[in-house]
Amino acid sequence: MHAPSSQPPAITLPQLFAKFLRFGMLAFGGPVAQIAMIRQALVEEEGWISSSRFNRLLAVMQVLPGPEAHELCVHMGMIARGRIGGVLAGLGFMLPGFLLMLLCAWAYAAFIAGDAQLAGVLLGVQAAVLAIILRAVHRIGSHILVDRTLMGLAILGLVGTLAGVPFWILLAAAGAAHGFLRRPVAILGSVLLAALAAGIVLHSGATPEGALVARAAVPAGVLALFVAGLKGGLLTFGGAYTAIPYVREDTVGRGWLADGAFLDGVALAGLLPAPLVIFATFAGYLAGGLAGALAITAGMFLPAFAFSLLLFERLEALVDNPTLHRVLDSVAATVVGIIAATFLELGASTLERAPRLLPVVAIFVVAALVSWRLKRRWLPLALVGFGGAAGWLALS
Repeated sequence: MHAPSSQPPAITLPQLFAKFLRFGMLAFGGPVAQIAMIRQALVEEEGWISSSRFNRLLAVMQVLPGPEAHELCVHMGMIARGRIGGVLAGLGFMLPGFLLMLLCAWAYAAFIAGDAQLAGVLLGVQAAVLAIILRAVHRIGSHILVDRTLMGLAILGLVGTLAGVPFWILLAAAGAAHGFLRRPVAILGSVLLAALAAGIVLHSGATPEGALVARAAVPAGVLALFVAGLKGGLLTFGGAYTAIPYVREDTVGRGWLADGAFLDGVALAGLLPAPLVIFATFAGYLAGGLAGALAITAGMFLPAFAFSLLLFERLEALVDNPTLHRVLDSVAATVVGIIAATFLELGASTLERAPRLLPVVAIFVVAALVSWRLKRRWLPLALVGFGGAAGWLALS
């Protein structure tokens, strides 16, 4: 093992790309396992930076939106070979998962979607994925909702989303109020007034239901899918599950794919060596083919590249600002409520498609109980396998 030198060894650009490509091929188990792998190789074995600096860098990445492991790769690549090194490191880390997800999406569209014999299997998988999402909401919320004000913002995010208030109004109102006000009553009151005002505007200008159905039939556009990915990439606070509402809104919400297919993409993303946000590639492929997959993936990962590439020298100073901390905390809290609302909407959609409710509910309950009791890297794979097998037995 190398003695730590707090300086990257001399490395060519092809060697740098190959190193992070290898990381991408081994990136199973979610962000914790991915970050541990990067730390072991680049900090403990090769001494690219000191352990204390790595910890500070990780804290910065966890405050900013986007997949932390990917952002760390971009940053470490820049430390070694400047901005071109950051680009190559980020591309190397994401490429294996992206290509595997493209293959999965193609196989799903060609052989699985619409197959009546597999309907029970897919429903079982979707019920298990809902349990995984619920566990993620609890896990993320336990870290973020540390006081009554933040809990109140999460509840407003939940209620506002279910009422049809656009997420950007909820996030902007919560961030502005918590960032610049101090009293909890004033914060929650400001957000509630903004949500009510938005609801009045939306209902006064509501589009007739028939028009909404007609508009959903328009084919997915590449630019729209890029924006959908960019929205998710910019608002991924507290974990990749926070990107789910935004990608779902711009794909399922426009009728470009069904809720069931969307959940299948989330399930596949949890099994691949990649950041979980790679589920966007699946959604983009089903909505817009190869061009759609490329567009939504580019949008999703662009912020992860941009924060490091553009703010390399200022990242640590940026997140030392207490006002920014309050803004980010409030946005993250509201996002927890938005994810919870999305979980309820996905759950209702899954139950509507179920030929029998009891087996689907049973699969969900068992998967939820197991996910609460066990913490293992292989758990998502085991739960998806259980859901598929149970769905095949009980629903096919």
